Amino acid sequence: MRSLARKSILPLTLFIVGAAAVVGYAAEETHPNRITGSHTGYGKSGEPAEGPQDQDPSASAPPADGNAYTPRRTEENARIGTVFEKDDHGAHFCTASVVQSPGRNMLITAAHCAFDADAGKPVDDLVFAPDYRNGDEPTGLWKVNKVVVDDRWAKSQDEDLDVAFLTLDAKQGKEIQDVLGGNTLGIDRGFDNEVKITGYPTSRDTPISCQNRTTKFSDTQLRIQCTDFEGGTSGSPWLADYDPKSHTGTVIGVLGGHEGGGDEDDVSYAAYFDDDIAALYKRAQDEG
Repeated sequence: MRSLARKSILPLTLFIVGAAAVVGYAAEETHPNRITGSHTGYGKSGEPAEGPQDQDPSASAPPADGNAYTPRRTEENARIGTVFEKDDHGAHFCTASVVQSPGRNMLITAAHCAFDADAGKPVDDLVFAPDYRNGDEPTGLWKVNKVVVDDRWAKSQDEDLDVAFLTLDAKQGKEIQDVLGGNTLGIDRGFDNEVKITGYPTSRDTPISCQNRTTKFSDTQLRIQCTDFEGGTSGSPWLADYDPKSHTGTVIGVLGGHEGGGDEDDVSYAAYFDDDIAALYKRAQDEG
């Protein structure tokens, strides 16, 4: 489940990439240890060859748990967006979201979205389009300047470390968190959580969302049943406890991990956020 992007999952080495600006809103399996190739659909990464075609789920409002729907444009959803290479002329292949940091310039996504395992280095030309819909980018493209992954992931693509933090360039004198806000990072939140997942399948030009409870797949992996999370959704945040008053939720996972997020569209995975992810987050802050 999936990124349509790169076949790379690397050990935990922190690398960083930069990006640009955004506008605020008012409302709203088996373990493949090594992935090769650079942008070819490992797990739920997207295939650049697939042209986006709008295929909206039938529901336009939250349906029963586990069923995908097209979410409204809200402040909560505005800080989630698509990941492209270089510019927005090609296909978007992964999903990322704004996470709070001292530098106010950080995203979280799956490591296999941002690190080229074959080349042994971070992807150096990523851009982020928050709240992307049908080519409309309310706050434009933000350029990634650093990608941070665990060194162990960089070396062996350890699926339990399939998490990356990206730092972005400022835009018009503002950091992305100044414009869109950001969610907090949740460490050791347990395996049973009610979450909302929002991501961008490469086959669509609009996002999908789904609510459901997470379950324990292993001591290091979360599992969830949500329909239609196909290629392009790798890196989608698993958001718990969103508070409309503070406009903040807690990211307790990102779609990735086991099988790069899973090889079935209706079942997804995420690496459990433990002390290793907390250390990676701190490193990204220090390097950003």
